[in-house]
Amino acid sequence: MPLILGTNSIKDTGFDVANSLRFNKADAPALKRNSMGTATNRKKWTLSMWVKRSTTAQTMLASFDGAKSYFQFQSGGQLEVNDVPVSTFNYRLVTNAVYRDVSAWMHIVVAYDSTQGTDSNRLKLYVNGEQPSLGTATYPSLNFEPEVNSTGSYKYGSYDDSTDFAFDGYFAEIVFIDGSQLDPTSFGEFDEDSSIWKPIDVSGLTFGNNGHYLDFEDSGNLGNDANGGTDFNENNITATDQSTDT
Repeated sequence: MPLILGTNSIKDTGFDVANSLRFNKADAPALKRNSMGTATNRKKWTLSMWVKRSTTAQTMLASFDGAKSYFQFQSGGQLEVNDVPVSTFNYRLVTNAVYRDVSAWMHIVVAYDSTQGTDSNRLKLYVNGEQPSLGTATYPSLNFEPEVNSTGSYKYGSYDDSTDFAFDGYFAEIVFIDGSQLDPTSFGEFDEDSSIWKPIDVSGLTFGNNGHYLDFEDSGNLGNDANGGTDFNENNITATDQSTDT
């Protein structure tokens, strides 16, 4: 697994991430949109986010249309992504790897394209630029349209506005692409000198109708979509939660 260094450790290698956003679990924080527009293509999307946890097990990273689809770190530290609108998983990936390092940033990419003929190509998970081995791998059916990229709600940090399922840590560079399944190289690269996985400028990407880019650079509007779309509402998040830990 490639190394990801801590606070502002690779500023001089190119693209510089200015800010992150702190999520303090005790405050029940969240960034949310109550509804989305008509997707460019519900069968194709990519979510990229940089996260730094305060503890190994984090219940929630993101949720879509309530708890019908969510991404989380399990209590043992495994990373999970799923779609479960009732009681049966339409897809579910759980890593074999256990992520215990809370001193470093992690880059997570979930890339979806249910039009692919091979089931394992329909849903791909990347951590720090690489695909981890999976302990559970249930892939979506051909042309399946999940809760992600639907007209439902989107939320980062929680799904029920309580402390029970709230994230505790930092987010940076949250990017959602509507209409394309992208590789992690659209969002990061390995530094040629140190082999560290680092972020790159994403402003030139094609985001699609529901796409958004949260860079957390505006302390007066931390839910600002830097791509120009509808901003996210800030739930128990204030200007003091803006951070330079990136």
